[in-house]
Amino acid sequence: MNRTRTIGVSLLAALLLGAGAFYLGRTTAPSTEASATTPSTTDGRKVLYWHDPMVPGPRFDKPGKSPFMDMQLVPMYADSATGKGNEGGVQVSPTVQQNLGIRYAGVRRVETSASFDAVGAVQFDERLNVVVQTRVAGYVERLSVRAPMERVRKGQALATVFAPEWLGPQNEWLALKRSGVSADLVAAARERMRALSIPAELIRRSEETGTAQARYVLTAPSDGVVAELGVREGVAVTPGMTLFRIAGLEKVWAVAEIPEAQAVRLARGQKVRAVLQADAAQSFDGTLDEILPEVNAATRTLKARFEVDNRRGTLTPGLLLRLQVTGPASTRLVVPSEAVIRTGKRAVVIVRKADGAFEPRDVSTGADLGDDTEVVSGLNEGDQVVASGQFLIDSEARLRSVLGSMASPAATAAAPAAVLHQAEGKVESVAPDGLTISHGPVATLKWPSMTMGFAKASPEAFPDIQPGDLVRFEFKEGGPTGYELVSVQRMPQGTKR
Repeated sequence: MNRTRTIGVSLLAALLLGAGAFYLGRTTAPSTEASATTPSTTDGRKVLYWHDPMVPGPRFDKPGKSPFMDMQLVPMYADSATGKGNEGGVQVSPTVQQNLGIRYAGVRRVETSASFDAVGAVQFDERLNVVVQTRVAGYVERLSVRAPMERVRKGQALATVFAPEWLGPQNEWLALKRSGVSADLVAAARERMRALSIPAELIRRSEETGTAQARYVLTAPSDGVVAELGVREGVAVTPGMTLFRIAGLEKVWAVAEIPEAQAVRLARGQKVRAVLQADAAQSFDGTLDEILPEVNAATRTLKARFEVDNRRGTLTPGLLLRLQVTGPASTRLVVPSEAVIRTGKRAVVIVRKADGAFEPRDVSTGADLGDDTEVVSGLNEGDQVVASGQFLIDSEARLRSVLGSMASPAATAAAPAAVLHQAEGKVESVAPDGLTISHGPVATLKWPSMTMGFAKASPEAFPDIQPGDLVRFEFKEGGPTGYELVSVQRMPQGTKR
């Protein structure tokens, strides 16, 4: 009897203990589950998962060291992943920014001018060329200038010409004066000599001496150099024959080859500073005289002719001048050239917004200005752009599907079919948006064994797959996590991984 009562009391105590444990478990289980599925930091921010910012795609459910790089995994917060407060952008923590080595630059307005340097060769200004000819038959009795390229001054004797044909008209004129005929006949004889191009100086000497003069001296009509010497002493000359060609040196031409992209910005009369290539201390003033209508098809250049002041007589044909062409000044909006990402059809920059988020922005670029590039549209003065680390930010953004690829939508539509990768592994967990799988090496991607999340194309995909299943699966690049499952097949029981 006593034994029966003792057993009954023991059973009652066991039942009470089990009920208390059950009740206690029901009241504490929800908080434990919430803590396991939604970990948070000390500042209360909800952590979705951890990842390696240098290797897009794999997700980890706890902090630790990355299996890919020698660095700690970085948490992904719920407010960052959803883009809360930064629509159209992506948030990157300061620590990650430092690890990525991101540098920033401001969009600024600078004053520039369409200036450039060109090298030109000195040539004679052909508009200053003069020729010395004879208007009568005769021969050169004496030659005063005997070599080409000799410098001469205006009025300097060049040659003495003997013209027998001038003796007859002069003797006739002198005879009429002595005979005392009417003044009209004397004037007519004088006009005949003038028509025969007998120099007035020669007629004056004939009148003073009373003897016909047939020798006259050819003089230089201007300063310059004898660019062409067409006679020698003793040779016969004929009317219209060029005996000398004198090139002026007060001004010279500098002819330079100008690229067509720069030639279109030149205007006639534009000022230029010419520096002697052999002696930078000597400079000259000049102006753009003409852009010759001739394009060199091989070099895509045009010839520009500059008129350079040479009153000192320093410049001679063949010398090289460095021409410093100064265009009109203007203000332009510029960014560092390294900040511009050129995709072929587009030019993109990564802009840092006021809240610290990043967003890509299409821009229209203008001229290259050394280390800077002109921005025609797409940016405002004072905007902050990423000067280095743009592609790493794009990689970070791919994890959140905010920035997406830098490629344009048209380019994405024309992209080739995605490459499929195969692997085998064990399903660790199943969620509506994906599967977490501990898989072996992936040869096509050179991945080692790891545990990571793969996205599903839809929540209804792979309904029969359960945690703990050994599976053989195929996946491709894409989806919210960077990799999306294409097929998942349960492996037969007893299959070894």
